[in-house]
Amino acid sequence: MTHTDAQETGYTFTSTQDWVSDKIETWRTFFHFVPPSPRVLEIGSWEGRSAVFLLTELCNSGGEIVCIDHFDLMGTTAGRERYKKLTHNLELTKKRFRVIDEFSIPALMKLLEEEMVKTAAGYDWIYIDGSHEASDTLLDSELVWRLAKKSAIIIFDDYHWGAEPETSMHHPKRGIDAFLSLHHGEFELLSAPSDYQVILRKTSEMRIGFLTKPQSTILETQFIAEEFGYGMNLAVAAESSFAMAAAVTIRSAVETSCGVDDGTRLSVYVVDCGLSAAEKKRIEESIPARENVTLVFVALPKDSLTVKMGAVWAKVDMIRALPVERVLYLDADVLVLRDLKDLWRTDMQGKPLAAVRDVGFPKGHDSLQGPYFNAGVMLMDLALAKQRIGELEALSTNGQLSFLDQDALNLHFRGEWIPLDQEWNAQGLGTYADLASADREDLAVELAAMKRQPRIVHFTGAVHPTMAEVLNPFVKYSAKPWGYASAPNHPFGHIWWEVLERTAWRGVRTSAAYIELCEAKYEEAIKAATDEFQKAVKRG
Repeated sequence: MTHTDAQETGYTFTSTQDWVSDKIETWRTFFHFVPPSPRVLEIGSWEGRSAVFLLTELCNSGGEIVCIDHFDLMGTTAGRERYKKLTHNLELTKKRFRVIDEFSIPALMKLLEEEMVKTAAGYDWIYIDGSHEASDTLLDSELVWRLAKKSAIIIFDDYHWGAEPETSMHHPKRGIDAFLSLHHGEFELLSAPSDYQVILRKTSEMRIGFLTKPQSTILETQFIAEEFGYGMNLAVAAESSFAMAAAVTIRSAVETSCGVDDGTRLSVYVVDCGLSAAEKKRIEESIPARENVTLVFVALPKDSLTVKMGAVWAKVDMIRALPVERVLYLDADVLVLRDLKDLWRTDMQGKPLAAVRDVGFPKGHDSLQGPYFNAGVMLMDLALAKQRIGELEALSTNGQLSFLDQDALNLHFRGEWIPLDQEWNAQGLGTYADLASADREDLAVELAAMKRQPRIVHFTGAVHPTMAEVLNPFVKYSAKPWGYASAPNHPFGHIWWEVLERTAWRGVRTSAAYIELCEAKYEEAIKAATDEFQKAVKRG
């Protein structure tokens, strides 16, 4: 049935209140975007001209419409008459419909609560023609956005309404423009700026964005951080020599844990240990384009340990510097291979830190005996960690720590950390993790799982190893993939290079500057070994 046919078969429309017919041909051009049997939502139905058209044409082979209009809350004769006409007209279509006789905000909230429990939630076509107040239009738009499926067509009426100045708060244009600015990058605009209606096609996934109390029992079995707006906080520390590596770490984390459509929000904090403006820009350019990912460079004060003693101390300084309560810290020499959300949701059991046992020294070393963690991957409750930060900072300056920051953190948090599965910080793959050791006997099962399917790979060892390390006949040397000696024994070294090619450092491996740097470091290693050999001969 066409719209013209509808007007001739018993529909009760007021002839002087036709604000629909001149829009019909434009609307039809977008029908091909809509799936069969669509779900339609309309705000501001009046007598139902647009609703009847959508039911008879868009929903011709199936579908339904929900109409929202307050009808003066049935408190006036005119309101009751409009409701009567609307329901009469909709019934004549013989299609499925529902009328919610409330103001749009409570009606939309009701729909949002209902949609939360549906397996096929959301609407395919949404028409907003309610209040002309800019603030009301913005609220309607935002709530409707949460009900709109990906690829939904959304139509805003009265963008160039003539009854009020377009700059007025009493005109819908200001509200529509605010909405468009807020969701920039999440839709395809189908209309022209001069058109009376704004028409767009949503390109992001549907996300209702909240839970209600009756649903809170879900929390007993699943922690839904995204619905509470928490997201994940990731921290990486980097100086100039590790800027490229930090880009790989961040890129791999975003790619594995923060898809375009999964709704996960990720805030990345780069603790700045002396990065140049150009390096910061390249790190920014290395992150995949995601509306749900933000990057913040965190400057450290002049009296920080990092400024005084070197970048290795940044993971101590960040406890004070980071503006969040919970963070997942990753060294710049790690590669994320699996989704981080399971790690992020770890129950900290009231402890300030969760970490993975160090594969090289799982039971400690020298005078630092006992369970010993590797500080390359740490989940931290910063609210708890900050309570005794002064003690940790003082401990860090004693100058008697064999493994510097890692020893300081282990001493400070002794007995106050929980162990994570070894897969979350896979160290020594292809090298010392393969060696038998009495210290590692109780980790045998976890190490086997770590080698089989690591979730985070940690490229331990020097960037540019010494000749002695490379020539050691008892241990295959451990090094970073980007050093002069590469990491030939590491099963995931090639993946590190593959991720690098998706960053702003793509092509560096074959660049003259990189090749010259590696050659220089190679010669330095030879010279240092030769000098040491000559000194030993003279001493002998």
